[in-house]
Amino acid sequence: MRKNSWKYSVGLLLIAVIFTLAACGQTKEQEESGKSDTIKVVTTFYPMYDFAKNVVGDAGDVQLLIPAGTEPHDYEPSAKDIAKITDADVFVYNSHELETWVKDVLENVDGKKVAVVEAASSIDLMEGAAHEEEHEDEADHSGHDHELDPHVWLDPVLAQKEVETIRDALVKKYPDKKATFEKNATAYSEKLKALDSEYKEAFANANNKTFVTQHAAFGYLAKQYGLTQESIAGISPDQEPSPSRLAELKKYIKEHNVSVIYFETSASSKVAETLARETDVELAVLNPLESLTKKEQEQGEDYISVMKANLEALKKSIK
Repeated sequence: MRKNSWKYSVGLLLIAVIFTLAACGQTKEQEESGKSDTIKVVTTFYPMYDFAKNVVGDAGDVQLLIPAGTEPHDYEPSAKDIAKITDADVFVYNSHELETWVKDVLENVDGKKVAVVEAASSIDLMEGAAHEEEHEDEADHSGHDHELDPHVWLDPVLAQKEVETIRDALVKKYPDKKATFEKNATAYSEKLKALDSEYKEAFANANNKTFVTQHAAFGYLAKQYGLTQESIAGISPDQEPSPSRLAELKKYIKEHNVSVIYFETSASSKVAETLARETDVELAVLNPLESLTKKEQEQGEDYISVMKANLEALKKSIK
């Protein structure tokens, strides 16, 4: 997830020149077409897009920067992507812990023109569920033993905080549209509160509150509802577990009578499939909402619907 190589820095410098020229051209086109009053909101990945879209409503145009089906942990912006950010009125991202490239990109963004919104800024991030070999790797390469978990959007309560942060930033930049943004945010927050109630009710009297996931994306959700997440990989879905970690997981699954292993459709599920086969347990999808495919969006899927599907999936193991 860290983008600290000199090649990346040089690439950003080259991109800065390209996107500056591109942004100038786009600004000129806007002036000529008379569309400069439209509020243009650029968001990084799907949850930020859905939250912002629900707050903005018909008052502006909300765009998704990271393409549908793309893993945000590994994403790096192109010159065209950076030009979109520079030319936007509002730019929304989750946190520096997920979108690690944002800090470098913002050095070339005019903060007076573009309202930059870190949706998770009001939330205290917790340490991620890194495993022993991952701790060693991080200590060797970065001098840190822990990595903060960015997956706050998977907790419906914290999702409300992100919506509020987006709302407040929009109101600050466009005070004349305060009533619209507040009305939209309140309506959407009611849906998130209802979602939270569904999760609370489902797990209130559960005896088995342990679930096994492909990667450690559901720590905030687990903490919110008194559950225990055990993950195959750490914060990033691309981390490969060691043989000793897999042996540990097999023992854990047997001792805790785990009946389901959850995998993701947006990342390789080979390890989860192997583990399920070797422990003779069921496989089910638990979507970390890091991306939705175009097909899913065209079928009307959104944050609320996917989180409801996740709830039904979790009920298979949390009873």
